[in-house]
Formats: sequence, C-alpha cells, structure tokens
Amino acid sequence: MLDKWLASSLDADSVEPREGGEGPEGKVPGGRYRLHAPGVLELLPDELAPEAQACVVSAGIHGNETAPIELVGAWLARLEAGQLRLGAPILVILGNLEAIRQGVRFCTTNLNRLFQQGLDLEGDEPDRARELMAVVDAFFVRHALPRVHYDMHTAIRDSRYPRFAVEPFANVKTDPAQWQGLAAAGMQAALHQHRHSWTFSHYSKHYHAAQAFTLELGKVRPFGENDLDALSGMLTLLEALLEGRQIPSGNLEEVRFYRVVSELMRQSQDFALCFSEETPNFTEFAVGTRLAHDGQAGDTVVEEAPVAVVFPNAQVELGARAALLVRACPPPK
Repeated sequence: MLDKWLASSLDADSVEPREGGEGPEGKVPGGRYRLHAPGVLELLPDELAPEAQACVVSAGIHGNETAPIELVGAWLARLEAGQLRLGAPILVILGNLEAIRQGVRFCTTNLNRLFQQGLDLEGDEPDRARELMAVVDAFFVRHALPRVHYDMHTAIRDSRYPRFAVEPFANVKTDPAQWQGLAAAGMQAALHQHRHSWTFSHYSKHYHAAQAFTLELGKVRPFGENDLDALSGMLTLLEALLEGRQIPSGNLEEVRFYRVVSELMRQSQDFALCFSEETPNFTEFAVGTRLAHDGQAGDTVVEEAPVAVVFPNAQVELGARAALLVRACPPPK
C-alpha cells in the first residue's frame, strides 16, 4: 500500500475522506498507517520503542527535488517488506504536489518561504502551506515525545559540499546528538542561520521547539537519475528514527561548519550577480570582490573578511533572498 500511496500522490489521485475527516488506514509491521490528506501519511506504532521520537520527514517542498522523494520511497518499501519494524510515530509529507508532477521548483511562488502562522496570501501554494502547518501542529500535539523534523531537499547547483544541513534560527538549542547523527548520515557541512526565515524546518523549530533541519542531499536531477547509494547514511538515520532506536553517531571533525553573516537581497528589477549563477555553493570570495549590483541598493562588496556564497539565484522575486553570505565557524560544543 505504501508504494501505491507514493505513486497515487504523484499521479494526483485524491485521498477519500473517512468519517471524522481522515483518509484510509492500514497495517504495517509494528503498527499502522493513516492518510490525512494528499501527500500526508502518518505511521503509528503499536508500541513505542525506548528511543522513540515524534518525527516529521518531508520531501518535495520544491517540486524538482526528486532524490529525497526516491529516498522516502526506498525507506517506506523497507518497512512494508518487513525489513523494518515501526517503533515511533512518523509524519511523512510530500510537499508541493503539483510542482512535483510538473517537474518544476514551484508553480506560482516558493512554498519554502510561506511557513508562518497568520499567513494571509492567497493561491495554491499558500493554501498548501496552511494545510501542512495544520497537519504538523496536530501531529506534535498528538504525540508527547521529543520532536524532530528533517526537511529533505536537493540544490539547484553544484556545491563544494554536496550534502549539507541548514540549522534554522530559533531559541532552541540543537542537541549535540543531532549533529553527530547528521555527521553519521554523511552531511559534509552545516550552516547556522542568523535570523527567522519561514522555511518548513524553521516552522517546526520556531513554533514547536523541534530539532529541525533543512537537509541538502546533492544536486537536482530528474526521477531515475539520482545516486541513492550516496544517501545510504541518510537512509540509515531514517531507519533508526522509524524503529525508535538511538540515532547513529558520527565524527564532527568530518563536518565543516559555517554561519550566515548576511543575506544578499534583490530589491529592484535592475539586479545582477557579479559572478556566474553556476558558481558552486560555498565558493569563497576575497575582500574587495563585488558580488552584486542592485539599482536600488547599489553594489554589494566583500568587506572585513572573505565570505562564501550559498544558494545564489538572481532570478528570485523582488524582496527575496538572492544568496546567503557565510563564513566558517568552529563546531558546536
């Protein structure tokens, strides 16, 4: 059934509501599943394992990021085949369903900038953001356990570190075990955000005090062209969470840590980056380098110390972030 759920979500088949507003239910090894809405699946264990956490795993918040969706499929297939046994409550989310079907990043606006309570925008993607916020709210209320959210993505360009974690800004300290778990999962770098950003992982951390991360798992590729072997460490981490086991522990010395120092914003139509948009993430620029020109804000020039750029994209909407400017920092203690 779980493989059919994944396929039907991507094929736009609807979830038939049951009495009480829920979708179909069924059995999996160690528990049962329940469908709450299109692209929203909850796994409910018969018994909680000793290290169980309430975990949200999301993919496809940007529709062209296919590797995490294939990873979710492989993970659920192992559960359905009896190779895993459910020991913790898990909420599995496929985010921007229409964008996934079309193979585009988003249809009208970037879904991963809309996760803020009180959102008053109209349209399909704002409606989906409100739906997903509501199901996450309800999930965390139902399960009085430690909270985790891994929002899995792939980047639209190359990177010096193809697999890296973004830690959202919030007044919640990240558990050292999470950093060690992400190191074991193959994360090569980690980036501390410096302010609220209204991404999906930020939503869970800011509003629900969850251990939450945006995880970049390589580069955007079409379905069927992803190297899931490179994500075997991430699959191992997801399997431990699903079974309610202690997550693996890796070596933080193998992870390079960065902190955001500022954001490069597009403030006018007359905007251009002064370097190629194909520049890999974490490429460093020396003091005095002109990074961008904006008809309203003027030039952005590197000052004080070299900076690296992450997520450069000159084609963003007005008022949106065109790049993060980051510097290396020590590992967390």
